[in-house]
Amino acid sequence: MRIVVNGASREIRAADLFSALEELGYGGAVVATALNDEFVPAAERQTARLAEGDRIEVLAPMQGG
Repeated sequence: MRIVVNGASREIRAADLFSALEELGYGGAVVATALNDEFVPAAERQTARLAEGDRIEVLAPMQGG
């Protein structure tokens, strides 16, 4: 299915957000996620179903001071 990840169109096979993150190379990374502009906590990613045209934002925390 075709989705948009951080503004870029991508083709994936995953049906849920957790699997999509794995497929996109974010597996195990500490990131914040949003699906169609709604924050999705890490504990809910496996139940967050994806559909054609969905928009995913993946944000990594910044370090520094």
